[in-house]
Amino acid sequence: MRILGIDPGLRTTGFGVVDVSGSEVHYVASGTISTIGAASKALPERLKILFDGVSEVVQSYQPNCASVEIVFVNVNPQSTLLLGQARGALITALVTSNLPVMEYTALQMKQAVVGYGRASKEQIQIMVQHLLRLPGLPGPDAADALGLAITHAHAGKAMERMARADILGSGNSSYKAGRRR
Repeated sequence: MRILGIDPGLRTTGFGVVDVSGSEVHYVASGTISTIGAASKALPERLKILFDGVSEVVQSYQPNCASVEIVFVNVNPQSTLLLGQARGALITALVTSNLPVMEYTALQMKQAVVGYGRASKEQIQIMVQHLLRLPGLPGPDAADALGLAITHAHAGKAMERMARADILGSGNSSYKAGRRR
């Protein structure tokens, strides 16, 4: 399975691609899509840059699914609204490419990658480098995106194991609706 992770941003969006084979997660690619040079352009034009950039990444790397960070309210409501619009353009590009999209909070990603929900950007970069055996530290946006892909690789395996054990299945398990039969 090939997973595309997306760390949304209106100025800089990180992307990371990993392959999952059994319990192994392997680095494929990572980078950023930037609208910094287009900062003087109107918002719709910047959203188009993000949409086209993610569409190009999907076309180039052919992932099977995508994971995107869920954005929470910031101190500045205007920044939160702009980031939400950027995130919407990115998700639209993914679903337009017929990719299933999973969403994770920054806390979930940090917990899955570092083991601590309040990990710093530097800690994420170091752990992503270690987990993917990279020769150098990935940039912070790319590291977050790779972290989201790694999170989905682990979460997807857990969901598959639960389905096989019929925890989420048709009712043949010993637990149903939170109580023991």
